[in-house]
Amino acid sequence: MTATIPDVKKSWSSVINTVTIGATVEEGGTRTSAITIGGETTLPVHHFEGEVPHPPVVAVEVWDVPAEDWPDLVKEPFAEVMTDPGAWAKRCVDEYGAQLICLRLAGCDPNGENRSPDEAAKVAKRVLESVGVPLIIWGCGNTDKDNEVFPVVAEAVSGENCLLGTITEDNYKTLTALGTAYHHKLIAESPVDINMAKQVNILALDIGFPPENILIYPSTGALGYGIEYVYSIMQRLRIAGLKGDKVVAMPILCDIGIEVWGVKEAKASEGEVPEWGDARKRGPMWEAATAYVYLLAGADILIMRHPEAVRATKETIARLMGGGGTS
Repeated sequence: MTATIPDVKKSWSSVINTVTIGATVEEGGTRTSAITIGGETTLPVHHFEGEVPHPPVVAVEVWDVPAEDWPDLVKEPFAEVMTDPGAWAKRCVDEYGAQLICLRLAGCDPNGENRSPDEAAKVAKRVLESVGVPLIIWGCGNTDKDNEVFPVVAEAVSGENCLLGTITEDNYKTLTALGTAYHHKLIAESPVDINMAKQVNILALDIGFPPENILIYPSTGALGYGIEYVYSIMQRLRIAGLKGDKVVAMPILCDIGIEVWGVKEAKASEGEVPEWGDARKRGPMWEAATAYVYLLAGADILIMRHPEAVRATKETIARLMGGGGTS
């Protein structure tokens, strides 16, 4: 007697929101390309169970000031362009294949250079003029200063359909108003907690911001630093969205580079820990391996730093999507 093999394929009742970042000339912007993410009807890379219509994408990080605290290994590929964010962004796109640029307004930090909103807006426009890919604009992390900076920056890049971040329980009113007024998307940040992720989204939705204009950022940890816990939160968010919870049916963003290049396994030199091997290989591998984990957890956008890690991650995405590994 031949045994019957049960059909174990899983189907889901809902779909993850589709989000497009960037506006072309036809859409009222100046981008030469736009990026669409989301739209999944199944778990990551489960092509046999549903649709994964848009592959994850890689953004490369650019600062408005030279990133002096980056390890030398990460600064090397950008050393001669770090004083010019436009040239820096152009190198990321033209030479290293960045699909988006993440402009981090680190120079606006009151504990650093304390740059003005007008200076931040000037840098954002410079980057837009230098590249054709969509732009993520990330604040300095000081809520009061970001609330001063973003109104000027959001207006300066009006119509470009940028992705602004991040909204939290403390500043969601400012950024949702700006996103609505100037037609930008928003990143909703929460500290690795599914209920807090839902709460930030609920706050934005309750004042009328459209759910299809939000990405979830549930915080990020580097490989070896609580990544399993972050993975489980991301997986729960994705499953809840696929089951029909509209509050969390959003694409997910992970900020990889900032986490990875702060841990000793990535940045320690061979002289510091000889048994760890070649630092020039180890660091980028640590960043790429971290990215791989988050791809399997459901990340739609990965923000990265080292060009070799970017190359390896894009190649892995192509393979996971059935493209044969061409970066």
